[in-house]
Amino acid sequence: MIIGYLVSGAIEALVLVAVAYLLSRLTKDIVGRSLLAAFLFVAASVYIVFAVRAGEGAYWVVGEVVGVGIYGTMALRGLRYSPLWLAAGWAAHPLWDVALHYFGPGGSFAPASYTITCVTFDLLVAAYVLVAYGLGSLAGHEPALREGVR
Repeated sequence: MIIGYLVSGAIEALVLVAVAYLLSRLTKDIVGRSLLAAFLFVAASVYIVFAVRAGEGAYWVVGEVVGVGIYGTMALRGLRYSPLWLAAGWAAHPLWDVALHYFGPGGSFAPASYTITCVTFDLLVAAYVLVAYGLGSLAGHEPALREGVR
């Protein structure tokens, strides 16, 4: 079952990456990057919904809001400054998924189908952002690594 979730996450990530790539090529490049930033915000926000639906207390809801703040800030910094912030947000999000919501106490309300699927989804999206924007090979950017992370 876990393998199925991981494969599903990879397939779903490839769809998002394809859409982001096409948007970047057919419109202003920031549109594709904005889509990836919005999805990072949504990926973190889903845990608020899980906590509320399960009737978890304010402690959990506030904790999930903090997570949205962390990942939302990384997404916004990825838009305003270096795309490496966006890649880092996607790369770090599986820690939130797995450590807190699969193995940790959040597993009582977060479905494994979401937390495990996010592992491959998040890491593949992070890899795409790194390649497409961070290293500049797909999007025609100067490498963000030269700019440094702000």
